[in-house]
Amino acid sequence: MDVRRTTPRTAPDLPLHRLQVPLPHLLPFAIGSFDAIGPLSRANFPHRHSFYEIVLVTGGRGAHVLDLVHRPLAPPQLCVITPGQVHHWADTEGLTGRVVLFNEDFLLGHPQDLAALRALATRPGIGLGEQAGAVAGLLADMEQEYLTMAPGYQGVLRASLHILIVRALRARTPDDRPAVPTRPAELAAAFTRLIARPGGVRHSVASTAQELGVSPGHLQTLVKQATGRTPGGLIRRQQTLEAKRLLACTDLTIRQVAKESGFADPAYFCRFFRRETGMTPGEFRSRVDGNHHDPRIMSIAVAPDGP
Repeated sequence: MDVRRTTPRTAPDLPLHRLQVPLPHLLPFAIGSFDAIGPLSRANFPHRHSFYEIVLVTGGRGAHVLDLVHRPLAPPQLCVITPGQVHHWADTEGLTGRVVLFNEDFLLGHPQDLAALRALATRPGIGLGEQAGAVAGLLADMEQEYLTMAPGYQGVLRASLHILIVRALRARTPDDRPAVPTRPAELAAAFTRLIARPGGVRHSVASTAQELGVSPGHLQTLVKQATGRTPGGLIRRQQTLEAKRLLACTDLTIRQVAKESGFADPAYFCRFFRRETGMTPGEFRSRVDGNHHDPRIMSIAVAPDGP
């Protein structure tokens, strides 16, 4: 199945892949072998995702390159890629395994997993050690649930994904400690943490630059270099995620959600949310309880680059 496509962006040399799940599935989630997911799952050119990807590599030679860090493959291992990271497969032969694709909507029930995924994505690969058998079995069960679509399979997949993330965290060894980050990566990580903390989406680029002790221009340059996105674009993405969380998990009014997401004008917030997601806040709230996902709508709308 073809679950991803390449879309144009400002910098044509760094394509952006978005999650596009075919019918009959309506979830912002897919799982399968490299062959089942499609040729882009083995892409040998640097690219970014607007979604999360977890890959269990079971065989093959070559390397995984994540945010310019090159690591030879040593199956069995997990590779975790978060939205905005740049990655590709280098000089691979016989690459086999399972690929899991999903977006933030699929993690609304376990928001703590977002931080775990960011921690796991600090290395191009994670050796599984004694967790290898359990992880392989779990992914096989997840793929069976996905293919058969038995009653309640959505809940099983969400719970299984959470277990997969926990097992991946357990598998990390001293060899899997984060690589020494570059200055752009350090600043981008600090900026991401600031806007991800409670109330962080209410801050401007200028105020976060001041808190980080750099000029807005310097912040703009290094964050764009590390992530491929501007600080303003990352703030917009975080605002969208915060709004989705509040709409899905609280009874706050649209006006209250707008305020908590950093918008003083509810009408502007509604226009913003529709531009980012393809739905109004009310439509999103009504659909999320039933796990509905229109396959014509990108799972995570990417805001245009801007200051």
